[in-house]
Amino acid sequence: MSNSNLIVPELIVGLGNPESKYDQTRHNIGFDAVNSLAKAWSLSWQDNKRFQGSIAEGLSPYGDKIRLLKPLTYMNRSGQAVRAVIDWYKIAPGSVLVIYDDMDLPVGRLRMRRAGSAGGHNGMKSIISHLGGQDFPRLRIGIGKSDGKKQTIGHVLGKFAPEEKKVIQEILAISVDAVEKSLKEGVEKAMNIYNSKKLIINN
Repeated sequence: MSNSNLIVPELIVGLGNPESKYDQTRHNIGFDAVNSLAKAWSLSWQDNKRFQGSIAEGLSPYGDKIRLLKPLTYMNRSGQAVRAVIDWYKIAPGSVLVIYDDMDLPVGRLRMRRAGSAGGHNGMKSIISHLGGQDFPRLRIGIGKSDGKKQTIGHVLGKFAPEEKKVIQEILAISVDAVEKSLKEGVEKAMNIYNSKKLIINN
């Protein structure tokens, strides 16, 4: 594969809801992931009204210009913030990597893809709508399904169980590695390495 065919992100978007009551809930794992990236790369967050989001800019570990975004629009309007950033910086939609939660993946798994549908995720529905298509990479982090005692909304807006938290910290660290691999060698290479990784919860 020539370098011209590599998909290398220029904007990395983490999805979540902005109020403090949503901090570290399952649905905000995208925010947690980009926070981990900002910390690893020593980038600082700035709220930006034009973008309706919080943005961190700087250099990736490989010396390329990179931007991180947390939309502050609430989940179902995330696409507004993403569109504003790519229009302002002239970033191609295919160079946007979106990180978000996935109930269809168990806790301790992540899945990177070059493209795909929203899969019922309201944040992704909004982004696909505002970008005019679904041909952009994404990294889904597993949050598990509700156990039947909780409705889906209660599950996704709830916090991780104590026995899950250590695994989540590990999977966030692995997500940093996966993103860095995608920046260095492309999304396809990162998919091949990280989609098969699986962490086990020890109760």
